[in-house]
Amino acid sequence: MGWKKYLVLGILFVLPITVYLFFASGVNQFAKLPKLSEKPIFINTLVDQNGRDLTTIDKITILGFLGQDVLNHKAEVFNLAHKIYKKNYQFEDFQMLFLATRDQDSAVIALKQEFAQIADPVNFRVALTNLDSITEIHQQLNTPHPLDELGASSYVYIIDKESQLRGREQSQYQEFGWGYNAANYAIINNEMNDDIKIILAEYRLALKKYKSGRKK
Repeated sequence: MGWKKYLVLGILFVLPITVYLFFASGVNQFAKLPKLSEKPIFINTLVDQNGRDLTTIDKITILGFLGQDVLNHKAEVFNLAHKIYKKNYQFEDFQMLFLATRDQDSAVIALKQEFAQIADPVNFRVALTNLDSITEIHQQLNTPHPLDELGASSYVYIIDKESQLRGREQSQYQEFGWGYNAANYAIINNEMNDDIKIILAEYRLALKKYKSGRKK
């Protein structure tokens, strides 16, 4: 009977710790980040003000929309810079990509100058295109969060390396999931931060398995 007593005591000791770690880590971390789109998000050829191609292929991308209103949304960009970008920009397959109209060229330059004071902007990109292209890309997301009349939005989205929309359908902090309100500090600091960790870990694990398989 002695061993049974110690077994029960061991379970009573370990179980609370296990439960704590489960909830402290977040349920989402025990599964892959859900796919929210049946089809890949097609993002046509985009360039920055230097003519550099800004494709999302083979990149984990935070996609956002600045439209014709770049500087009025810089607070959201800086929220992301502090809470998401600074931690992850050195991961070579990660980028933060915003879409703006070509008439916002000078505003984009000013935004990047301020952004550089927070973190190295090497993987922070702003594509310049027209309002129709911005609208077409946004429509593919099937999000309940519309663009405003200037083609801008406070909501950003996670696109994986296969161009699939990833994220959560339900949010603790907003009426709908399906995107992250970058103006809401709690969403960025908690939900989006958690989800970025999951998807980066997912790809690191896949890369580790690939390298291990090649060594055999």
